[in-house]
Amino acid sequence: MEQRYSRESKCFKTARVFPTDVNNHNTLFGGKLMAYIDDIASIAATKHCRRSVVTASTDSVDFLHPIRPSDSVCLEAFVTWTGRSSVEVFVKVIKEDLLSGDRIVAATSFLTFVALNADRKPVPVPGVMPETEEETKLYETAPQRADMRKMRREESKKLAGFLTVKHPWD
Repeated sequence: MEQRYSRESKCFKTARVFPTDVNNHNTLFGGKLMAYIDDIASIAATKHCRRSVVTASTDSVDFLHPIRPSDSVCLEAFVTWTGRSSVEVFVKVIKEDLLSGDRIVAATSFLTFVALNADRKPVPVPGVMPETEEETKLYETAPQRADMRKMRREESKKLAGFLTVKHPWD
């Protein structure tokens, strides 16, 4: 199977934070940021595979610093690792104070996508080749995250088997 550089999947999104985007703490709604993250990550995964992809999991979203209406938010996404048909994407969220120019990593996220063929069946994906120090660090630590994903998925399956699906009024 062919391989592609992480940079080939790299994509960016910048948005302004408007008053309708904030919660009662006057910070960006977490759900709004999560939608941005899933959107940009799906683009990076699709660019890497050049196939349709589906979100398999949002492994983590770590909110590190609040994002306010005086900030812009810039998301950078790229593929960090691949399995047989799965693609791990890292998203770095940088907030920039538009008046001072100060920039800081406000959130990080890892998501996993599965590449699909025309019949919506999983298909093999190209491997990934890191180049930068940041890409290499994320690539080297990916197997640990993959192991944690597998354990978490098994626990979720067990929990789902225990949960009721009855209507609350039954």
